[in-house]
Amino acid sequence: MNYNYRYRLRPSNALAEQLAWTVDTCRQVYNHFLHRLNRTDDTSAYSEQEQLPDLKKWWNDLNQVHSKVLQKVVQRLYDNLSTLRGRKKNGYHVGTLNWKALGEYRSFTYSQSGFKLKNTSGRTTLWLSKLGEIPLTFHRDLPDNADIKTVTIKQEPTGKWYAILGVETPEESPEKPENPEKCVGIDVGILKYAHDTDETAVESLDLSDERDRLESAQRDLSRKEHGSRNWEKQRQAVAERHADLKRKRRDFLHKLSNYYAREYELVAVEDLDAKGLVELPGNSRNRAGAAWGTFLSMLEYKCEREGTYFVAVNPRGTTKECASCGVSTEKPLWVREHSCPSCGFEANRDANAAWNILSRGLEDVGVVHSERTPVETALPTDTRSVSAKRVVEAGSPTLKREPLGER
Repeated sequence: MNYNYRYRLRPSNALAEQLAWTVDTCRQVYNHFLHRLNRTDDTSAYSEQEQLPDLKKWWNDLNQVHSKVLQKVVQRLYDNLSTLRGRKKNGYHVGTLNWKALGEYRSFTYSQSGFKLKNTSGRTTLWLSKLGEIPLTFHRDLPDNADIKTVTIKQEPTGKWYAILGVETPEESPEKPENPEKCVGIDVGILKYAHDTDETAVESLDLSDERDRLESAQRDLSRKEHGSRNWEKQRQAVAERHADLKRKRRDFLHKLSNYYAREYELVAVEDLDAKGLVELPGNSRNRAGAAWGTFLSMLEYKCEREGTYFVAVNPRGTTKECASCGVSTEKPLWVREHSCPSCGFEANRDANAAWNILSRGLEDVGVVHSERTPVETALPTDTRSVSAKRVVEAGSPTLKREPLGER
């Protein structure tokens, strides 16, 4: 299994200058090989990487950059090209690869060699070839038997530096459970971010104050002279606002996905085309802000890590179908209750969808379960509404005192 672990770097001013110089040199190498790509036929990442030793003979600065870093720059160019061709093949209108200007290229990667985690005087540092040791905030340990395959150094628009460690572990994917006792189906939405079959409804995260502060900072930026010292200072303020909003959203998604991955043996969700939903007309801002794709991605890899079986089912009709009898009923979006005209079953619209998702998940994996529908065997009496601010990670003291939140 492969995971990424992100740590904050604490370089000195001199080291920060070296990191910035390395990033800019990699940007120039990228542009150099893009120029060759546009003027040379039948090139490949491998053939272009073979040009690097000769390139170093007249481009002396490249001798101060680790060889694997330069190879990954070339690989990055051809990975971008492959992605572009793939989108064109799938019917998207695409252009060409663009020249990277200052500020548009922010990272470089070591692969296989040229890096090492060290413990210097009781403090963890990251040693990088050609750069030396860089202190970092090692806020969590790596998994046991983890093998670091790559190290990516990245500067965020805020100016802060981070190291992303690409780790490989010998763990295997969880096996299909024969008869799991703790199963859950999760329906995601906007009014309630997640509604599950245990009748927990988690509210969406309210980031309106953060968005207001971001918009205010953006208006101030628009009034500055582009490129001036005041403009650069305000640009960084805007970047800080963006980072704050992103950090709070990801913290909520990490905690919620971590809760489900640790508390259940089987988790069933809808196989949503999150990107396609965002592109639909109307209310796209709320759909984008919900970050359903990010949540499902986090949930999947955390279930894999915790040994929880994860299944994504076809989302078609989960809202319309009755979880009790299976009869499909049209419901406008504003109708928040499910009332079946066939069997008389009534439930919250999202709860009904969650039960359908769980039923499909159990069927897809061939799990042995009762012949009766989930609502017949475990019909809830009430719904527990949980504020997004009350969502905490599974296993924390707060969660032990009061699971997820208040009723």
